[in-house]
Amino acid sequence: MIKFLQIVSVMIGLSVVTLMVVLIVILSGHMHFLQLVYTVPVCVFVLFVCGIFNWMNTKKKKRWVMGALGVTIIFALIPPIQHYYKLSIPTVDAEIDISAYQPFTQDNQVVKPDEKVSLQLTGSLPRLDGATAMYPLYAAFVEATYPKGDYQPYKSRVQVNRTPEAYQNLIAGNVDLIFVAAPSIKQEWQAEKEELTFNMTPIGREAFVFFVHHKNNVDNVTLDQVKKIYAGEITNWRDVGGEDEAIRAFQRPADSGSQTALENLMDNKPIMEAPSENIASGMGGIIHEVSQYRNYKNAMGFTFRYYSTEMVRNKKIKLLSIDGIAPTKENIRNGTYPLVSEFYAVTAGGENENVQKLIDWILTDEGQALVAKVGYVPVEKY
Repeated sequence: MIKFLQIVSVMIGLSVVTLMVVLIVILSGHMHFLQLVYTVPVCVFVLFVCGIFNWMNTKKKKRWVMGALGVTIIFALIPPIQHYYKLSIPTVDAEIDISAYQPFTQDNQVVKPDEKVSLQLTGSLPRLDGATAMYPLYAAFVEATYPKGDYQPYKSRVQVNRTPEAYQNLIAGNVDLIFVAAPSIKQEWQAEKEELTFNMTPIGREAFVFFVHHKNNVDNVTLDQVKKIYAGEITNWRDVGGEDEAIRAFQRPADSGSQTALENLMDNKPIMEAPSENIASGMGGIIHEVSQYRNYKNAMGFTFRYYSTEMVRNKKIKLLSIDGIAPTKENIRNGTYPLVSEFYAVTAGGENENVQKLIDWILTDEGQALVAKVGYVPVEKY
């Protein structure tokens, strides 16, 4: 009877402690530890019961029990080991410091014009937003044409977001002008729903690029092969001249500039389901979202040339040639690289006269020279 009460007491104590730890793990978002959290108290309970009933009274029995419990804990450690191994695989965009491009800050990386430009804005300054890859460009516009001031990236008239948020801010009337790639069908529909029309002014050209791990021996793919890879019809690198290994083709979240570019590239060809994962959002919530690109040796991803070569500068990836043409600035300029698109200054109404003044200036020789100096390719007519 005493042993039974001891067992029940230990069981209740372990259960309470386990529930508390589980709650902490869930709230902190460390779901990969759950299996281990459940396993350890079970092993402790088994050891306690074996001790009470003297079931490990020989070295052989003790080795068997301890061996079994050890194997159980090793299996429970697999999810956290996998999780931290995955985190050790580098992403493409993890090292970007947005604050380095904040206008008018000391020792920033903003490109300056060769001399003072003709447009100097005063009065009501346009409220700007845009894609991350565009921020170095319109930060340069701001330093050239705005009065000196504190333009913090997230709390000022010159902010930076991702493409979806920039379009949302424009539609909501929170900003006057955004610098982005072309809108998705969903973004156009959202504007129409609010009885708005996007006024899109091309201000430069950019290459849509595909990249792989730098040790991947594939350097070139055809446009048709790209489409088949992202349609799920080509699934192994050997089919495009590489090693016999599955292709891990990453995508971007819906409505991002690069995902919209992929959708436009594919025409009416259905895109395969994107690799995804459950992301802990804190407070026990789980978000199922598109997996972020990680630089596995069999990985493939896509982005825009400037973002990968000028902002990220990740030496662990390499850009693929398409149809034998490399995505260089020269090949963008001469039109030989097949995946070139324009990027835009986009408005959706508004009464601030300085907005159109800024757009008009960007299209002048001064503005387009600054586009080129930042590292983009000017619009074709420049």
